[in-house]
Amino acid sequence: MDIRTFVNTTSRAWAIPILSSLHVGIAGRQAPLLAATGASRTAFAQSMDHLISIGLLERNPGYGHPLRPEFRLTELGVSAAALANKIQSVTAEGDQDLLRRSWTLPVLTAIHRPRHFNEIKRNLRTITDRALSQSLKTMETRSWVHRHIDEAARPPRSIYRAVNTGGLISSVAASEISFPG
Repeated sequence: MDIRTFVNTTSRAWAIPILSSLHVGIAGRQAPLLAATGASRTAFAQSMDHLISIGLLERNPGYGHPLRPEFRLTELGVSAAALANKIQSVTAEGDQDLLRRSWTLPVLTAIHRPRHFNEIKRNLRTITDRALSQSLKTMETRSWVHRHIDEAARPPRSIYRAVNTGGLISSVAASEISFPG
């Protein structure tokens, strides 16, 4: 999976929990997925529509009632669901809210090696300075990211590194995600 697809996938809060649930065999219908993820109906519906629009899910033809359809993973969705499950498996239950933020996973993937702010931004072309700054600060507060000031550089620059749970997620995601050359 490339970074653009990954950023697009994680742009909806419940995409990763939905994909992970489907990967572990939870039925692809609304009620079981809602119960497994804990999402609200509106957020769940938006995430499902998004996953269908980017080609990771599809309606299962011939199954389900028109008002209660069944969904299945596409070929691309199978690999995305496997990655989502790996990410979910290294994350504690109390950290799920941070995972559902749209830039957490892409930023962690970008800092699988220590990086400066501008290097992270260059790898995540669509992120704004403000979104990147807020994401890094939030993860630093939760001890997922460590910020070090490189005082040898002129002017001094911050170097960000994924640590603890952030480091685990970063290594899992970075092994599956490719960045443009």
